[in-house]
Amino acid sequence: MSQPDPFDRSLLAQHRRRALATPVDGADFLAKEAAVDLEERLAALSREFELAVDLSGHGDHVARVLQASPKIGTVLRADLFAPLANFSAPDFVFDDACPPLKPATFNLAVSLLSLQFVNDLPGSLVQIRQALKPDGLFLGMLVGGDSLFELRDALMRAELELIEGASPRVMPFADVRDMGALMQRAGFALPVTDMDRITVRYANMFGLMRDLKAMGASSILKDRSRKPVSKGFFLRAAELYAEHHSDPDGRIRATFSLISLSGWAPHESQQKPLRPGSAKTRLADALSTQETPLKG
Repeated sequence: MSQPDPFDRSLLAQHRRRALATPVDGADFLAKEAAVDLEERLAALSREFELAVDLSGHGDHVARVLQASPKIGTVLRADLFAPLANFSAPDFVFDDACPPLKPATFNLAVSLLSLQFVNDLPGSLVQIRQALKPDGLFLGMLVGGDSLFELRDALMRAELELIEGASPRVMPFADVRDMGALMQRAGFALPVTDMDRITVRYANMFGLMRDLKAMGASSILKDRSRKPVSKGFFLRAAELYAEHHSDPDGRIRATFSLISLSGWAPHESQQKPLRPGSAKTRLADALSTQETPLKG
């Protein structure tokens, strides 16, 4: 029996549309961080990519980096909805959780800060891999790990204290070790996963929640609580946040864990792991030590 989808994708589109229509200065810091990381990863590659697709959606930070790279020819951008006046039009409008792309089409596929919102992450990775030509590259980044654990803790404490129960208010995030396994399961060759943590400080919890809303990252959990809560609930949560997750100067901390992904569509030219027993150099010789046989 299949599990129900955890995320409301239509609500995600609404949140993103609203966020782009009413931008908050400085709230796009994660998108800028991801774009800088992409620029650095591209600079380290000694490859050129004739055709790239940006599956990140939500603005054009990623597309601008790809278009500025001398290593990339044509860049196509996908988004969940038609463009707003202050953004360039995407080339495709479709749900990036299930990209209807022709197999073996692109040399490079990029998805930054979007995969954490898909319902079938393994399936999405498979479709991205299938859209790549042999020896094509996928570069991804998603929010994962223990991101926003401080906010989750404060909301849970307030709910247990005032409502005598707890409901999910912050979405779950994938673990970096799980992502490595998922990349292999999706059929990527030479997969690499890594994680960096960013700690952002705010005067209070409401500043963090304002930025999350401005990112289009408010909760889209289908089983989120629909019960209205009082202003007092959030005031108490803010007090608990400051009590348990603040620095000596009184400012609170918010942790974001960013998981970076890379993997190649399989090709016969790529390195293959050696068969067991096929090594031509003994480990003992490499370490300049003497090998001692184990006694049976």
